[in-house]
Amino acid sequence: MPSNAMPSSTMSADAVPGSVMPSGPAPGNPPSGGIPRPEHPNPQFRRSTWRNLNGPWEFDLDLSVSGTDRRWFEKHSFTRTITVPFCPESALSTIGFTDFIPCCWYRRSFDLSDEDRAGDVIVHFGAVDYEAHVYVNGVHAGAHKGGYTPFSIDISALVHSGTNEIVVSATDDTRGRMQPTGKQCDRYDSYSCLYTRTTGIWQTVWLEFVPQVRIDRVRYRTDIHDATVSIEAQLQGSGTLKVSASFKGSPCGEASVHSDGGLTMLTLPLCETHLWQPGEGNIYDLTLTFGPDVVHSYVGLRQIRLDGYRFLINGRSVFQRLVLDQGFYPEGIYTAPSAADMERDILLSQAAGFNGARLHEKAFEPLYLYYCDIHGYLAWGEMATWGFDISQPTSYGIFIPEWMETIQRDVNHPAIIGWCPFNETWDFEGRRQLHGLLRMAYRLTKAYDPERPCIDTSGHYHVETDIYDLHDYGQSVENFAGRYEAWGRGDAPTPELYPDRQRCTGVKPFFISEYGGIKWDPTRHQSSDSWGYGQQANSAKEFVERYRGLTEARQGHPRLCGLCYTQLFRGEPEQNGICDVPP
Repeated sequence: MPSNAMPSSTMSADAVPGSVMPSGPAPGNPPSGGIPRPEHPNPQFRRSTWRNLNGPWEFDLDLSVSGTDRRWFEKHSFTRTITVPFCPESALSTIGFTDFIPCCWYRRSFDLSDEDRAGDVIVHFGAVDYEAHVYVNGVHAGAHKGGYTPFSIDISALVHSGTNEIVVSATDDTRGRMQPTGKQCDRYDSYSCLYTRTTGIWQTVWLEFVPQVRIDRVRYRTDIHDATVSIEAQLQGSGTLKVSASFKGSPCGEASVHSDGGLTMLTLPLCETHLWQPGEGNIYDLTLTFGPDVVHSYVGLRQIRLDGYRFLINGRSVFQRLVLDQGFYPEGIYTAPSAADMERDILLSQAAGFNGARLHEKAFEPLYLYYCDIHGYLAWGEMATWGFDISQPTSYGIFIPEWMETIQRDVNHPAIIGWCPFNETWDFEGRRQLHGLLRMAYRLTKAYDPERPCIDTSGHYHVETDIYDLHDYGQSVENFAGRYEAWGRGDAPTPELYPDRQRCTGVKPFFISEYGGIKWDPTRHQSSDSWGYGQQANSAKEFVERYRGLTEARQGHPRLCGLCYTQLFRGEPEQNGICDVPP
């Protein structure tokens, strides 16, 4: 497909949206009798010495939030069993409790051998929504706030050879507006564009057995002109850090440096240049060794740069043909039933003509980003901030730590082409949004990652941003086309939706980061519990014609760097996707 072709070119008026299916993996379910979601949760930092703790855990709801006072972490007769990593609201968890859950508790045992305990034992949690407390053998081992980011605890001093016990409590409040919750519903029933809630563990839990001389984390920066990878490694102990690279099995270079621990840097030259770019997920496999520690990873060689109104990847102007992806699954809610389900979503989107997505109001799993990487699928990294009250000074301490954890987790993924910490920020109860919070989020993001562009708040009320964007849900093709015509010729200022609150200064790439949202509900036609933006389409033909008209109205616009259609799937009450939610 030509680089500026729009997704509508793959649709015909006779086709039903959602009929395009990729040739890749079919949707999958957790293996019968096996470990659900058995794959390693982070292919970009993988050791062989790990153990998946997904599967059955003892479980109880704590609706009065009194379990800590009653010392459930020491002794409690749990009455239910839950399947981790699926949240208790989901069908796949086997709990399926969809009312509000202010607190819940988990427990399971695990065995350790003397060999397992030869080094350090780390327990990892991909994500627990929202505040987690972890107890090991009755002792409080650690805590974490933030429903979307990972945390790890060294439990070496608390475990012994033989049988051990881990207990986790999770407290959650989706109605108080003082924690990021994204599209999780603040009412009993889902409505509008708000979906079923997620509480507690919703990503993989695993143990890792690591040597005391080891690699704690790495950061990659690439240079496409010199074909080099600059590596920053946080190390424990003394030894030689060695990094070797290969491309599709062919050795491409190695480098090494001695380190006495702490932050260590080296540059890895590559003898072959294979650029990561849209539709071409070229990645180099990396092996990092430090003393006895061996970590498997990968990196993509690519560059992002802004030039006037243009968005450049590897020096080439790329028009972003994006789709909004909410990341909800009917049976797993926030959690995909299988790895194949995540890859299928990307292949489906590409088959429909999109080259990427806004990963919307949710920090998606690292495994999903891995599939974005290997398929050359563009992705905007976002945070789940819709409905979060940013008019209160306490919002700084709530938001900033979790946002920086998100960036640190995802910064090495070549598919991430930009950051967007906030979405459609608003005033609350007569209090103005704190511009200082948006400015701080933008500047901290740029300090940690100067290369990628950052949109401070998608849609409106911009404070400081690299790309100017807005959300335009006008359903009239003529009005949608005309709104940007004079500006495209240079005869009018940048279009504004909230001119009293924001102005686009200077020349910046312009992004219509949400549009369309055409309601089409083939299974619940005109149902009162279905929702979409604006006028209902009464047939597949009408849907496709309006979709094509809105999309092609802005195709080839000289000052636009991208469009993002709302959305990929029809799901729950929101019936404006191009595809049916898969069974």
